[in-house]
Amino acid sequence: MRSRFRTAVATTLAALALALVALTACAAIPTGGAVRSGQSIKDESISGVDYRPDRPVPGADQTAVLRGFVAAGTGAQDDYAIAREFLAKGFADDWNPRRGVTVTQGSATVDRVADRELTYTLTASATVGADGEYTQAVRPTTSTLTFQFVREDGQWRIASAPDGIILTPVSFESVFEQHALYFFDPSYDYLVPDERWFLARSSTSTRIASALIAGPADWLKGAVVSAFPEGTQLSLNAVSIENGRAVVDLSSDALRSSNDDKLRMREQLTRSLASVASVSSVSITFEGATFTPPEQTGASAQVNPDVDPRPLVDRDDQVGYGSANGKVASLGGGAGAAVAALDPTSFSLSASGSVVAVGNDSGVVVVRGKQAVRIDATDDLVPPSIDDLGFVWVGGAGDTGSVTAYGLGGDPHEVATKLPRGGLVSFQVSRDSTRALALIETSDGPALYVMAILRDGDRTPTALGSPVRVQAATGAAVGAAWVNDSDVVSVGQTDDGPDVVRSTVGGQSAVLPEPDGVARSVTGGSGGSILLRMADGSVLQSTGGRWDTTGIEADVLGTQR
Repeated sequence: MRSRFRTAVATTLAALALALVALTACAAIPTGGAVRSGQSIKDESISGVDYRPDRPVPGADQTAVLRGFVAAGTGAQDDYAIAREFLAKGFADDWNPRRGVTVTQGSATVDRVADRELTYTLTASATVGADGEYTQAVRPTTSTLTFQFVREDGQWRIASAPDGIILTPVSFESVFEQHALYFFDPSYDYLVPDERWFLARSSTSTRIASALIAGPADWLKGAVVSAFPEGTQLSLNAVSIENGRAVVDLSSDALRSSNDDKLRMREQLTRSLASVASVSSVSITFEGATFTPPEQTGASAQVNPDVDPRPLVDRDDQVGYGSANGKVASLGGGAGAAVAALDPTSFSLSASGSVVAVGNDSGVVVVRGKQAVRIDATDDLVPPSIDDLGFVWVGGAGDTGSVTAYGLGGDPHEVATKLPRGGLVSFQVSRDSTRALALIETSDGPALYVMAILRDGDRTPTALGSPVRVQAATGAAVGAAWVNDSDVVSVGQTDDGPDVVRSTVGGQSAVLPEPDGVARSVTGGSGGSILLRMADGSVLQSTGGRWDTTGIEADVLGTQR
């Protein structure tokens, strides 16, 4: 597998470049919102790697002090005490290492601009914001940081520096860990991940709880909801863990919530803290008072909904689930025959299995049982996507400015996007119906974006939020798909073969091995697997490593919700 920090050959991500320049450095993890006085937060390493950077060397020149200060960003012990030793006494307490992180690519250069001023120029492969949000650079992004110096007791010390820390990819992956915060979709049927990155330290559970209570990332707001009422915070400034049980004490603001919402708070915390190795169960208290939860009457929200392990195919005018023996288990209720009769070029099956959105040379058709209703007769449409709320999403290949969400009866709802101009290659809704994935062909190559789906009180789509760019495959864009609730895949065809990139929304990307041949379409399979249909009709499967032949052939590879 190639480097996880792959620098892409796609268009300039202007927003990221501006953000990196504006940061002028970066920093570590969020400490959370305002908290009340209480027990102190221990910050001991739990990653197995505890860097002990060098202290300042007496007589070191400005360049050595600067490089030593940057290197000391690996040592978070005692609130970055060693890094602060490189700073002037009047500045050491003002420097904030917890504003964000810049992950560097290659070597940085130091240049002198004045007798007491140096610049530090680096190329970033990724950044982590103060709230733990990870942004991978889709192309090398250069940033120049300025440092000023002063003499103290005969030694050079830094008198002015940008907030934050700078880490190499190796040190970043050694001391930071990825954790998902979970929020509900507006119907409370699903829990939706919001990936964040925190230092791998004993305080991680407190960082996660604080970030969860603070709410979702800006780009997700409106598509997800939280059970924590506004104003809620940790009553104590730490989550206590005893014998695997995490106790989260909330402020009195949370007391006004209904019992259902209190159960949902605990559910959010339980799911979000599940990635902490020392936590096996979670309980909540309110200003120290124990909460005795009522018996839960409804089903818990789904996390990472899965699909049938059999590929969904159209093979020799049979539509259904394929098997290695060449047989196709047809969709029930006559739907399989109805879809096959439409000569599909693409199709998407609803989670219930009762509705199919079919794309063909004449537009898009909705099939329910044996009944078929054409909802769009426009030419040059991308494959339709069906959500879990009764809408079929249709986009035009030449227009990224809007998509149309059709009700199953054919009523159209135009939904404006904020996508950049380009040729739309694919558009797909996540299995929890909260986010959309768009692959665009631009003059600089494929570009891949994820957006929040905003809906009104009737669950009708009204808008798509600001697009978040993730790493895309190179070459001629073939397609993109959701793999699970946090990962997406994109495929491009190059002269050397298919380029397949799996990316975590809010996380890192990995380039998968190149299968032989020409790729025609891609979809997410069961258990986080990826299904790839080749030009010869063969269907390949991968879970992130090698490509395996399924023994199934398909004229069309369908998408399961």
